[in-house]
This record gives sequence, C-alpha cells and structure tokens, in this order.
Amino acid sequence: MTDTIPAAEPEQLLPARRVPITHVPLSSATLPTLDPNLPPWPGSVESSGGVSLHVRRTPGAGDEQVVYVHGLGGSSSNWTDLAALLAPYGDGIAPDLPGFGFSEPVENFDFSLGAHTETLARFIEGMGPVHLVGNSMGGAISLLLAARRPELVRTLTLISPAMPDRRPDPRRLSDPAMALAYLPLIGRRARRRLAAMGPRERAQQVINLCFANPGAFPAHRLDELEEEHSARLALRWASSAMNLSTLSIFRTWFARGPASLWSIAPQVKAPSLVVWGTDDRVISVRRAARTARALPNARLLVLPRTGHVAQMERPVAVAKAVLGMWERVAANVW
Repeated sequence: MTDTIPAAEPEQLLPARRVPITHVPLSSATLPTLDPNLPPWPGSVESSGGVSLHVRRTPGAGDEQVVYVHGLGGSSSNWTDLAALLAPYGDGIAPDLPGFGFSEPVENFDFSLGAHTETLARFIEGMGPVHLVGNSMGGAISLLLAARRPELVRTLTLISPAMPDRRPDPRRLSDPAMALAYLPLIGRRARRRLAAMGPRERAQQVINLCFANPGAFPAHRLDELEEEHSARLALRWASSAMNLSTLSIFRTWFARGPASLWSIAPQVKAPSLVVWGTDDRVISVRRAARTARALPNARLLVLPRTGHVAQMERPVAVAKAVLGMWERVAANVW
C-alpha cells in the first residue's frame, strides 16, 4: 500500500476558485513509521457528561486532543493507523457511537444523526476545543456538531462524509444489494441475504465495498474485523443500531430547507479539511467539491486510487494533510 500523492492530480479533478479549495498544504513534519501489524488500541467504557461510551485511546505526546468518529457499521478500531501517526501531535480519542462497536445505547435511543451528535457533544464537553475527525456517517455527525457547538471544535476533518445525494448510483457498489438492505419493505430480501452471511464473509463484504483495492487489506486486520463482527452478533442492540442509523441517514438526505446538511454546512466556523477518494463506491466523489465549497473555510484533498475509508487505505497521506492544516491554523494562515 503506498501513500504518495501525485502532484497536481487533485487540482486536475476539480475546478479552482480564487483560493483553490484543492490547494492542501501537506506537513513536512516527521511522522512515526507506519506499523502494519499494529493491533487496535485498548478500549474501555468511559463516562463523561452523563454519557457512557466504549472508547479507544491513543496516548500522544502533544497538548492537543483529537476525537475520531467512525462511520455506519464501523467502530473505533477504524482509526488505529491514523491515530498512531498523529499521536506525537495529539492524544487520540476514538469512541464507539451508541449501538456500534461496544457502546451500549441507552434505553429508547433513536439512532438519529441528531441523537448521535448530542451524545458525542456531551461526551467531549469537558475537553475544551478538540480536533474533530469524522468518516462517512461520522463525518455528517461531526459536521452537525461543529455547526451546533462551535466552541467544542478547533478544526474539522471530514473523510467522505455522508452528504446528501438524491441521485445515488447502486451500480457503483461492489454488491448493489447492500445499498438496498436497510430500505423499508424492498430491503427485506437483501437483509435476509446479509443475515445469512457468516462473520468472515460479512467482514470481507465491508472491505470489498470500502476499499479501492480490497486485496491490499492485511489478513490480520480482516481477522480482527471478523472477530468484532462475531462479538457483535451476541449484542441484542446491534441490528437495531445499524437499521435505524441507516434510515436516519436516508431521511437526512431527503431533508429540505434548514434541516438539510447542505444548509447546515455554511454554519460551520472551524477551519476544515475535506478528504475524498476517487474510487469511493459508497459516497461518490462527485459530492467532494460541493462539500468543500459549502464550508466557509475548507480545503479539499482528493486522493487517487482510494475508496471510502481513506484513513485506513491511505493513512500517511491523510495524516500529512491533517497535520498540515493544524500547522497552518496554529500559524493563522489557513
């Protein structure tokens, strides 16, 4: 797996503006050597702001705090590599959202994006401004939090955030049935098919969907993902969390007016970085430029030959871009 960024390639993908949204300064600071055999960071249930979540912490040497927010069907283990690379510059905090990973939801939790956002805000309230990094559904949640609670967010990084698209193209998916699995009525057959899969097969489906090059996903990481999927089969709330969170994303995509994420994005005050992969089969890269332009102070990095989870597939490139933003924000030149 390589993490080189061809010069000017992202510039060629998208039109420029007076301050090009695709001009992303990459940090020249030394990063730790990426260890492909690094296991997930240790996790435990922590309580903060009246909220209890399962959290994986990456001890850092810096004074900053970085909160990593996973996507739909993901967990805190999605941030193992990126958190390690950025550890010299900030303590990493990766929570499992309610109903995902090993965070048990409170009774009557509705799994809406708003409820996830409120839970996360309460959890980080006592930390002061944090660097917030979100992927997919976690990107949409991070955007909502940055707009609603600007005092909590120092910088915002969105990796393939789940921005609305009323023209989704299921043909781009490695398995189109996965796009229908959580729709009411018509998704029943697809749900039965997914339920019949074993943990290993389901884990492989996720990698096939989210990686541009699934063959590059390390075998030991697939073992870890299979183990997590197996453990979640015994959790009575896991299925509901996935179903209801998915439906909430669909509802958000069809929201109009002030409730639309496109209307909320311009309210974000934090310096922002948007990262997208050209080969994203989940959230199309065609939303990348519009997302970056909707944010008042954002730049866009488009990574070639990259899928939906750039932080896992191209962690060094993402780390250099994130750290480059932090450096320029600290120097007041972002």
